[in-house]
Amino acid sequence: MEEVCEGKDFSFPKQEEKILHYWSQIKAFETQLSLTEHMPEYVFYDGPPFATGLPHYGHILAGTIKDIITRYQSMTGHHVTRRFGWDCHGLPVENEIDKKLDIRRREQVLEMGIDKYNEECRSIVTRFVEEWEKVITRTGRWIDFRNDYKTMDLKFMESVWWVFAQIYDKGLVYKGFKVMPYSTGCKTPLSNFEANQDYKDVPDPEVMVAFPIIDDPQEASFVAWTTTPWTLPSHLALCVNANFTYLKVRNKYSKKVYVVAESRLSALPNDKPKENVPNGSVDSKKLNSKTKGSSGGKKEAVDTSYEVLEKMTGASLVGKKYEPPFDYFKEFSDVAFRVVADNYVTDDSGTGIVHCAPAFGEDDYRVCLENKVISKGETLIVAVDEDGCFTEKITDFSKCYVKNADKEIIEALKRKGRLVKSGTIMHSYPHCPRSKTPLIQRAVPSWFIRVEQLKEKLLENNKQTYWVPDFVKEKRFHNWLENARDWAVSRSRFWGTPLPVWISEDGGEIVVMDSIEKLEKLSGVKVFDLHRHNIDHITIPSSRGPQFGVLRRIDDVFDCWFESGSMPYAYIHYPFENVELFEKNFPGNFVAEGLDQTRGWFYTLMVLSTALFGKPAFKNLICNGLVLAEDGKKMSKSLKNYPPPIEVIDQYGADAVRLYLINSPVVRAEPLRFKKEGVYGVVKDVFLPWYNAYRFLVQNAKRLEIEGFAPFVPIDQATLQKSSNVLDQWIYSATQSLVYFVRQEMNGYRLYTVVPYLLKFLDNLTNIYVRCNRKRLKGRTGEEDCRVALSTLYNVLLVSCKAMAPLTPFFTEVLFQNMRKVSNTAEESIHHCSFPEAEGKRDERIEQSVARMMTIIDLARNIRERHNKPLKTPLREMVIVHPDVDFLDDIAGKLKEYVLEELNVRSLVPCSDTLKYASLRAEPDFSVLGKRLGKYMGIVAKEVKAMSQESILAFEKSGEVTLSGHCLKLTDIKVVRDFKCPDGTAVDDMDATGDGDVLVILDLHSDESLADAGVAREIVNRIQKFRKKSALEPTDSVEVYFDSLDKDKAVSQRILQSQEQYIRDAIGSPLLPSSLMPSHAVPVGEESFHGISVSFDTELSFAIKLARPALVFNSDAIVALYSGNSEFARCLQTYLLSRDHANLKTEFQHGNGKITVDCIENVPAVSLVLRKHVYLTVGEFFCRTNSE
Repeated sequence: MEEVCEGKDFSFPKQEEKILHYWSQIKAFETQLSLTEHMPEYVFYDGPPFATGLPHYGHILAGTIKDIITRYQSMTGHHVTRRFGWDCHGLPVENEIDKKLDIRRREQVLEMGIDKYNEECRSIVTRFVEEWEKVITRTGRWIDFRNDYKTMDLKFMESVWWVFAQIYDKGLVYKGFKVMPYSTGCKTPLSNFEANQDYKDVPDPEVMVAFPIIDDPQEASFVAWTTTPWTLPSHLALCVNANFTYLKVRNKYSKKVYVVAESRLSALPNDKPKENVPNGSVDSKKLNSKTKGSSGGKKEAVDTSYEVLEKMTGASLVGKKYEPPFDYFKEFSDVAFRVVADNYVTDDSGTGIVHCAPAFGEDDYRVCLENKVISKGETLIVAVDEDGCFTEKITDFSKCYVKNADKEIIEALKRKGRLVKSGTIMHSYPHCPRSKTPLIQRAVPSWFIRVEQLKEKLLENNKQTYWVPDFVKEKRFHNWLENARDWAVSRSRFWGTPLPVWISEDGGEIVVMDSIEKLEKLSGVKVFDLHRHNIDHITIPSSRGPQFGVLRRIDDVFDCWFESGSMPYAYIHYPFENVELFEKNFPGNFVAEGLDQTRGWFYTLMVLSTALFGKPAFKNLICNGLVLAEDGKKMSKSLKNYPPPIEVIDQYGADAVRLYLINSPVVRAEPLRFKKEGVYGVVKDVFLPWYNAYRFLVQNAKRLEIEGFAPFVPIDQATLQKSSNVLDQWIYSATQSLVYFVRQEMNGYRLYTVVPYLLKFLDNLTNIYVRCNRKRLKGRTGEEDCRVALSTLYNVLLVSCKAMAPLTPFFTEVLFQNMRKVSNTAEESIHHCSFPEAEGKRDERIEQSVARMMTIIDLARNIRERHNKPLKTPLREMVIVHPDVDFLDDIAGKLKEYVLEELNVRSLVPCSDTLKYASLRAEPDFSVLGKRLGKYMGIVAKEVKAMSQESILAFEKSGEVTLSGHCLKLTDIKVVRDFKCPDGTAVDDMDATGDGDVLVILDLHSDESLADAGVAREIVNRIQKFRKKSALEPTDSVEVYFDSLDKDKAVSQRILQSQEQYIRDAIGSPLLPSSLMPSHAVPVGEESFHGISVSFDTELSFAIKLARPALVFNSDAIVALYSGNSEFARCLQTYLLSRDHANLKTEFQHGNGKITVDCIENVPAVSLVLRKHVYLTVGEFFCRTNSE
């Protein structure tokens, strides 16, 4: 393995760029597809985005989820085709062109020509494709952009035709009117999904209008309230609620008589009318108060202004005729201008009487249809054109935009004496998300799919699907299907897939095309493109004979949601190609998009697949929440309230962004407030510790070579499983648990459980295995044990990298590429490897024991902090109290050395007697028992508190106890363990803490030997920091010299002698007296330290010198080699000092401690023996001398 830099110098983004280049070089994605070609197909449907805008965090989130699942499925033995798709048709594209060409009216498109308009649309469809590919690729997502699909492709459009034709043939298509949200800016109806996207608080007029009742003896008028005066010219009926009580009242001042709901009398105006105003109408300026809901004065004032003439039921008003406000629809007088009843009329606003214009209100249309005011079919007159302007039918306001006509209509009502009251209302009103113009409700002729007829099958199919999270399926999506209405799939637009419907002039013959071949055969025209300008001119001879003329295509195109819902069939050109591929693998395995698609793509997929095949379109679905700006608002380019994705990726890396998004509430369909600092937190808390564990492996594997041992080659897993080291056993078992858990959760599509588990595993790897095994990994326990520890770490890192590869594809590849150099793996990429299998048996006991060990360490640290005893201060003893004997055996046996070292404690005492150091008391859980016991709570609580220690232990063992006739369980009583200091022990000398499971007791009493150990630890700490300050790598070999700066050197001498072994183990070499430093030693650095506390009144000062390893000569032995010739001996020493130290060390190792020197001119050849004639380090010489 190659050496790696420090974490602070490792650039995650730059490494990712290198990996992208490497993947491109080896064609990693293409190779993965070819390697899995023979494996079972895993079908993934990728919802097509529009390429008219740039990708944002929502796209990156959904793309990351898709990438994780498809990478995982590839690694678990599936062939996963991943083709990117583009939504090319519809309003987003047309709206761009309308802005570009300043098109405001439909006629302008027809004047320029549909061909030119559509080609303009085609020209911008792929405007941002390159930017999309750049961003998506940079995020690490593997998907095929070369073999993408576009909804404007000929093959895709042909399959869409086939889908419609199949549904038509099943009798599930009809033509009719539907009142829909209509955008006058885009000149098209919108789906309810689109219409709900942009609500704004706006002021609108509110008016009360009088409708004189025909033949009423008091000349009374019905009073209706509306906030859309522009709909009054198209008025056809008044609607009341049959269950309400209505009043006929007379104004005491104007003498006008009105009929309103009793509960809405207060809404009528109470001011005196102006004199000489015809018909007693009210001055609108005087009453122009801005209110929310219906306007009106105080109830008391109204009551005094009106006298009640008659009380009646709503049902009694049904059928009464009245005079309409305008005469534009007088030809409907026989059936219209009468009162009808329906429960949609409420009394929370208005007058309890609603005016109905069936062409401009969904309920209006339904009520008028049910009451035969209008008839079903295409006869409804819609007096507003596609641009939102009145038609010639409305003579007084013809060609006037409806919202602009409100004032003129109110003035006309005032002149007619029909205006009872006017004002302004501030309310939330829907706007077109594209053109930003206010939406209107407008009846449009449309082709419908009978979704209501499919409702039961849709609900049944929904039950067959698996959603994460499931509440979206069970609540949101289920409720949407429950209330599903027939779907208007046609749009009166230009750039889209044309409806394949040809109709004769008399409407008696309809032909629906299901293929290009059928169109060519019936028309005799060669078809090369299916867009309107290329097929609208094609006619078909009538099958009834020439006298019936020809069939022409209707003008409409498909709602683009119909196209995206057809994606499972159209992207592979089914049924014209790939029949076997489709039929063997439908429904698809997986889809994933945002929460908003429950009413969009998920819905259209389900409707079309149910209509076609009676099946759901997909088996598994992940639904993500919305990514919001940090302030909780929607991300907005204009507000600039979020950092650009590429900027964050270039700063922290794509892996960090991916992990930040996936390890958040957003994968549980909850909103996420995106914070750049959160991405940095992932780098700091996850990737840097992970990298440092990997770097520690590489450094210590390289150390073996530096120290002259054979290069590191990982030991096979079967051999490692036999390791007797408890932490090797633990990390192996933990790794198996990881693999088992990740497979289980990934198979269940629960990414939100996978990531926290993986992160906890990496935390345990770095903070338990690596931290507690530093000595072994550094070779302090012998070469063989070092290789076992390094091999274990290597295998765990490799397995965890493979498990993390789908989530963090770049970083795992970086590690894999270096780690594969010491193994015989054939895979060029980690993403070509198989996902790890759970092998061997997991040791749950050792996993639990290590988890408890970490709890013990945390509890003991808490005690230290409480008593201001830092870790560098050694403590004499700790006691672990727990009833589980197996656990105590582990903690006092296999795990003991790790506990003592981590906590700097001399001895560990296990204790299974829970009463030896603790007293037990029972407390009733009032929150649990209160409701259940009621008045008996006080009696039972008293008995619980009086329980003896023996009865508490018996209760814990049996799990229940009966007190005052009430059976109490473990959840009803809290058992509290209070620390009990042993007799004869001062309170300050011992303390304890527990977590309800284990009790940890520390002996805090100090003495001289403990103090000396603490100083030694401090000296080691200063040396390690000095090494780092001197920019030394852990593998850099230096010798450390100590020089006491105290007058009385006896204290430092005592500490160094008593703690010699600890210091040597900690720094990897003996701490040498500075007097031994040879003159030829190459110094690295020197630093002085003062005020190191030994006791209350004693402090140490000393200097530390670092120097490169230096040779020490046995001059007498060397002179003897040359028979007393000291000049030859001097030449030999000069030669040896000129040699590279590492090379000289290697020569001695290869020669089994001997070398021959025969290259010195005029000096005889001699054989040198290591540690007889020369020592390679001062440390070797010092240890040899001390031992002798």
